[in-house]
Amino acid sequence: MKRSAVAVAMAAGLVLGALPAGLVPLVGAATAAAEEVPVDPALEAGTQGGGTVRVNVVTQNRSDVAGAAAAGETEVAYDQLPMVTLTVDQAGLTALRSNPDVVSVTEDVPVPPMLDGSTGRIGADKAFAAGGTGAGTAVAVIDTGVAKSHPFLSGRVTAEACFSVNDEARGATSLCPNGGEFQEGAGSADADAGGCAELGAACSHGTHVAGIAAGNGTGLSGAPKRGVAPGANIVAMQVFSRVNNDAYCGPGKSPCVLSFTSSQIKALEKVHGLKQSGMDIVAANMSLGAGRLTTACTGDPRSSVIDSLYAVGVATVVAAGNNGFGDAVNAPGCVPSAVTVGATTNDDQVATFSNRGPLLDLMAPGAAVVSSVPGGGYGAKSGTSMAAPHVAGALAVLRQKYPAQSIGNLVAMLGSSGTPITYTGAVTPRIDLGKAVVGTPAPEPAPAPRPRPSLVSDDTDRAIPDPGTVEAPLTVTGVPGNAPKALRVELEGTHPWRGDLKIDLVAPDGKLYRLKSASGTEGAGALGGFTVDASASPASGTWKLQVEDTSAGSAGTLLGWSLDFPTPFAMTGNLSIPDGGAVTNALTVAGIGGKAPAALQVAVELTHEWRGDVLIDLLSPDGRTYPLRSTSTATTEDGGVLRETYGVDASASPADGTWTLKVSDPSTGAVGTLNAWSMTFPAYEVQTPHSVPDPGTVEVPVTVTGIAGNAPKNLQVYVHATHAWRGDLDVHLVAPDGKVYMVKDAAENEGEGVIQQVYTVDASASPASGVWKLRVEDISGGSAGTLDHWTLKF
Repeated sequence: MKRSAVAVAMAAGLVLGALPAGLVPLVGAATAAAEEVPVDPALEAGTQGGGTVRVNVVTQNRSDVAGAAAAGETEVAYDQLPMVTLTVDQAGLTALRSNPDVVSVTEDVPVPPMLDGSTGRIGADKAFAAGGTGAGTAVAVIDTGVAKSHPFLSGRVTAEACFSVNDEARGATSLCPNGGEFQEGAGSADADAGGCAELGAACSHGTHVAGIAAGNGTGLSGAPKRGVAPGANIVAMQVFSRVNNDAYCGPGKSPCVLSFTSSQIKALEKVHGLKQSGMDIVAANMSLGAGRLTTACTGDPRSSVIDSLYAVGVATVVAAGNNGFGDAVNAPGCVPSAVTVGATTNDDQVATFSNRGPLLDLMAPGAAVVSSVPGGGYGAKSGTSMAAPHVAGALAVLRQKYPAQSIGNLVAMLGSSGTPITYTGAVTPRIDLGKAVVGTPAPEPAPAPRPRPSLVSDDTDRAIPDPGTVEAPLTVTGVPGNAPKALRVELEGTHPWRGDLKIDLVAPDGKLYRLKSASGTEGAGALGGFTVDASASPASGTWKLQVEDTSAGSAGTLLGWSLDFPTPFAMTGNLSIPDGGAVTNALTVAGIGGKAPAALQVAVELTHEWRGDVLIDLLSPDGRTYPLRSTSTATTEDGGVLRETYGVDASASPADGTWTLKVSDPSTGAVGTLNAWSMTFPAYEVQTPHSVPDPGTVEVPVTVTGIAGNAPKNLQVYVHATHAWRGDLDVHLVAPDGKVYMVKDAAENEGEGVIQQVYTVDASASPASGVWKLRVEDISGGSAGTLDHWTLKF
């Protein structure tokens, strides 16, 4: 939008019927009544030898129109503008030149439509995720009409009109379905009806433009996801005529579709009337034009109505043109109050065909943009015509999000939030609607350390070939040293003849551990679990489960598998428990990091002549004492073996360091032995990546066993997810009893990136053991992502 003084004048109360005092926005406007109106010599030449020309005549006031109209035959009359379109001969042209009430005389020139993955580039998906759809607004498409029944646009065309010239002398035939120069109401601008339907692709331009601005592909197969403002309505204006004249179409190119300036002005006037009647039109898109203008064209006959639309809150968005000019644009893009748009490529370069320069206001994608075309299909087109409706749709979204802002402020918002595109002679912003709606996205948070797992699982369903081998990988991270002597491998799935199966575990160093050999004696059943001494191989790295069906005739399925690492923090040997004294044993924990679990598992095995005498405490690295067992006078606590796993909330203490088990016998008369004790830091990792539907929900389960009682108040949930707009993601934890706990709420300002965070949940109202599910919901369409893995740490 290239305006300063004009904007001030309009703020003072510009109306369509007259020009404001002191403002002369049209070429040839008289500074003194005695001066003649300049007339293009081409018009003079056209009237030589008895010829006629078609001209747009602008007068000082509407009351002057009748006098000017006497100079020729009226072709188009206007409802509010001080203007008339005439066919005049040489005498009429002379009369207009000398009429003191005439401001300008210009040829009514027919011009063509500007033909020649984009919403994501301008951040429309992010705006959509933030609720920006343009709902409650409308965009006027002044073009070749719109195929209103197209599924991409269905139910969205809420007003229609056609302004199409019949001019035998110029070979122009109306494309209004009724054959007249004007038609209004349902079907009047339908590109699938009347003369436009007969022309096919020549009339596809307006439908394509409308789809970019406001199409909606929800539920449609083969359609783009959406246009920029999928909630906005469309006002369809057909302003083109069928022209069978090589002088206008080009040698050998007749017939063609061209738009007369007078038709465009009538359509703009109609948009003004609809806006005044209460329709919330925010933009009028004009992907058409011609000429080479390097300076503002205040004398363009469309200038007055474009100014007036701006004054009532409607931006006229104009394509800059496709001539490749480095310092110029087509008209009416040169009108100061128009918002003129150039085209960029998908990698944010200025498109070679795009006009550019100081008169350009904004840029938007215009290369190979896929949108709707008549007949219910979709096609790719390139041009500034495709760039302009990106801006028109963006303004509809901004009007919805910021209803109190002026149209000037909304345009300025697109400029200030856009990405600067630098080229010879100027810098023009390429719009970024996402930033305009939600601001600069919050930076991606620093990744939290990935918890060290005690169990790693994969829940991918895999068919076991019959015969053949299926291989399923698991990558273990954060477990130092070698794997344990008693590595537990659990398989989920079934087979109708387990004897056919040979099962191997391949360690990260390539060593192969046989879990099961084929046999002739095993029938149908579950795949089962196995314990293997894998202490010769490193714990961390990629492990592979290989399940081979050695014989044809029965097929099975591997539904998932897991590696359960027994705690490496365990006592070796036996210690005597003094009678009337205490024994201690220390374990050094390393590599866990952070705080100890709220459900730390401490397994103790001892024998004693009177178990009721035994008192057990756990001493943490920071000196805290956690009681595990008190003495008892129960008669059942007589001599024997005490084998128990205690759950303790040790989250106040650091995980790493020296932990000490203290076993006391405060009474005399009985002795015992501490046989073993160990510590387990339970962390259940689900490693299988899951796509998150866009929009939609995915749930990923993990089964917790062996933890008594309820979950802790500070249950930790580690989430690793990758998403094109992190703010779309709502994350909940579903407990075994069905209770749902919030993990992460959606947030408008979280942009593209990776989530690697630990969240704390008070799940103390739910049991610890059972099936837990991480529920990840993408609340808004337009950006996809993956839940890479997650961990439940007690």
